Amino acid sequence: MNPNFSICVYCGSRPGAEPAYAEAAREVGHWIGQHGGQLVYGGGRNGLMGVVAQATLAAGGRVVGVIPQALVDKEMANRDCSELHVVQTMHERKRLMAERADAFVALPGGIGTFEELFEVWTWQQLGYHDKPLGLLNVAGYYDGLMAFLTSAVKQGFMSDWQMGMLKVANQATTLLPDLVQAAGFSPKARLDSI
Repeated sequence: MNPNFSICVYCGSRPGAEPAYAEAAREVGHWIGQHGGQLVYGGGRNGLMGVVAQATLAAGGRVVGVIPQALVDKEMANRDCSELHVVQTMHERKRLMAERADAFVALPGGIGTFEELFEVWTWQQLGYHDKPLGLLNVAGYYDGLMAFLTSAVKQGFMSDWQMGMLKVANQATTLLPDLVQAAGFSPKARLDSI
């Protein structure tokens, strides 16, 4: 099956403290698979990364994992991926993930998730890509970040147009269709998933 669209998901390699985080990762994966999409992600099997990948596969979607050799050596790779690309550096990982995606979404996560989100956001504001970018604010996880970003605008270090690039929602079923449509695709449920 050729995917209708590809969504790059950034999220934690840990499950986090709230059950809502894993539930949101399941919803994201299920939605991608149900709508004939393809997940592009960091290739891990642990935490939210593993949850979103398994949910995508279970719903009939394709999963493209991109993981550095150093993490494969630590036995963190998800061998269930439709495609698993092993690269040498984090730079290669992020480049390939960005190339394979039509849109980006960040779920709860840690330093790596933050860095990936801010990098593709920076690339977008510099004109290196025009792919839509979203933040899934599960259970208020990103409330503090949003307050900080609003302060950065007030302090003159960011502009409203930069904030406008980032679509923020609390529900996957609201955010994902917006991102896919902004990328120029029509998210339609697969007939065999109904």
